Amino acid sequence: MTTDSAAPVPATGGFTLDDYVRLVTEEIGMPLHPGQVAADFDELPDWDSLHLLKLVTALEPAIGRRVPVGKVLEARSLKEIYELAVTG
Repeated sequence: MTTDSAAPVPATGGFTLDDYVRLVTEEIGMPLHPGQVAADFDELPDWDSLHLLKLVTALEPAIGRRVPVGKVLEARSLKEIYELAVTG
């Protein structure tokens, strides 16, 4: 059985969900457990627009391309942002 973190992500050079969780934790300074990735932003303690800005700023160089910011603003979870980033 394949999990999200093991699924191939050719468009981003193999940037996995585990890589993403590590990026959120290390780059934006928000401790995140893999189980919280799909949680609504309202369920994440201290989530705010500054975290979102830091995330997009860190995510683009990590995946090697631009993130669709207009769509990111509509996302309701970090997992939705990850999916937008890896699929374009």
